[in-house]
Amino acid sequence: MKQQTEVLGRPRSYNTKKRRPNSADTQVGESIRAHRLIAGMSQSDLATQLGVSFQQVQKYEKGANRVGAGRLPQIAEIFGVPIGTLFKGLTATETSVPAKLVTDPTVVKLLTAYAEIKDQATRRHLSELVDRIAKSTGKKTRR
Repeated sequence: MKQQTEVLGRPRSYNTKKRRPNSADTQVGESIRAHRLIAGMSQSDLATQLGVSFQQVQKYEKGANRVGAGRLPQIAEIFGVPIGTLFKGLTATETSVPAKLVTDPTVVKLLTAYAEIKDQATRRHLSELVDRIAKSTGKKTRR
């Protein structure tokens, strides 16, 4: 706390401690990143629409900076989602995926391509193949 002297000479206290982002801020940032990637937007694209720098968008997404109450409706409108969606993130339902998965652009690309496969047998075989690859890379191999 710093003190400042008023005109009449009495000391006045004010709080200069900056509020740090908390877990909710981090979750909102992850949700923004997930929605941006799903929309196929770059950080620069989103920044331009918001009227901020792309570095500011980076800070929002990492949870390093809090997203202000005035900025949240703007972001929700850009993505065409209710504001509450940014707080809830993306939940695992039939129409969405967890936000943690969507933060990687290669996952978005993979999911988008997978969704375009119409043949159910091909989708099942591909899913089994990816599962086998994941399990085999988890084991140490000898040569």
